Amino acid sequence: MQEFQRQVLELTAKIPRGKVTTYKQIALAMGKPKAYRAVARALAKNPHPIKIPCHRVIKSDGHIGGYAGGIEKKKNLLLHEGVEIKGNKVFLSKYFFKL
Repeated sequence: MQEFQRQVLELTAKIPRGKVTTYKQIALAMGKPKAYRAVARALAKNPHPIKIPCHRVIKSDGHIGGYAGGIEKKKNLLLHEGVEIKGNKVFLSKYFFKL
């Protein structure tokens, strides 16, 4: 595992249940503000999706974004954790977790 991916996964593991953060927020927390696409690629290779909740990472505009298990599964996981979704968007003002 590359160091970049290790850092992404470490930060993702800090997101509490019922909260979300963005790919860009993780990139900012790493000091690499333009690396949000690389963050998404690193999460797509998450070897421990239960332990490291990559489903809690969404796009900066609140849209769900992608998920290796499919968008419906990502939505269901977030809903199960109490995150409200309307029109495939999460209300960031209510659920955002800043790293």
